[in-house]
Amino acid sequence: MAATVLKRLAGAVLVLWATATFTFVVQLFMPGDRATMIINTQAGNLQNPSPEEIATLNERYGFDDSYLTQYLHYLGDLARGDLGVSYNQHQPVTEIIAAQIGPTIVLTVSALILAWVISLIITVLATGRDNVWSRAATGFQIVTAALPPYWIGTILLVLLAVQTGIFPVEGDTSVIGLILPALTLAIPLSGFLGQVTQDEFERVLEQPFVTSSRTRGMGDLGVRLRHVLRHAVLPAVTLSGWALGALFSGAVLIEAVFSRPGIGGILVQATSGRDIPLVTGVMLASAVMYIVANLLVDVAYRYVDPRLRTA
Repeated sequence: MAATVLKRLAGAVLVLWATATFTFVVQLFMPGDRATMIINTQAGNLQNPSPEEIATLNERYGFDDSYLTQYLHYLGDLARGDLGVSYNQHQPVTEIIAAQIGPTIVLTVSALILAWVISLIITVLATGRDNVWSRAATGFQIVTAALPPYWIGTILLVLLAVQTGIFPVEGDTSVIGLILPALTLAIPLSGFLGQVTQDEFERVLEQPFVTSSRTRGMGDLGVRLRHVLRHAVLPAVTLSGWALGALFSGAVLIEAVFSRPGIGGILVQATSGRDIPLVTGVMLASAVMYIVANLLVDVAYRYVDPRLRTA
């Protein structure tokens, strides 16, 4: 167990280091002068700053230092938990992210739960049956898995918010305002999880213990829920760590579609303004989400499959 924990921690540190390094290197090769870009963003228009203004800003942020020196200072600050101060908002990055990450996490988790509910209902009721509803359900999963969330969000927004007024159009943080964004992310993911679960569900239906349960008089739905489902969801549970991280990243785009609060808006602003500390903070937050999601999947996997708890 100790070796497993150390391995997980080492992997987490490696992921965070790689994310931070990638972000640092990318901003070095972006076109234009960083000091000029920051001055223009703060001023709100394009201008030609004087050499004195540029020199002052370069000295303040250490842009005149060698790339290696900048990189080492950058890693040292991150190791201390200091994400720096936003170039444009002049606030600590940790405070900005802490104020905006809550709605994004709520949207991400809600979408994952909704995707699981949709995929499990369709899988349990349709898999292994040869009728028109079963074929329609399978086709639904295949089609939805290929649909881009941005397109789904736009359609739902037009049909259910703009035209009917059932849901708020933008910027609503209530439960009713969460439904369309969560559904937008959940629909394609449910199709993907459903296909993975369905394949395993069909295989498990043919196992001897399923036949034995039926001969003891257990109903079809009971067999599916009590015996088949636990074995069939294992592959999809394994993918849930990736899914949660992907949803967190996808939520950034969907927040823009529905004008929701969250880190999506601040990431767009930070990227356009070359606000490197804030971009780095958001990227690291996403990496942490991937790490936490995979740890949760490990726990869930051991719960679903009791054999792992005694291994």
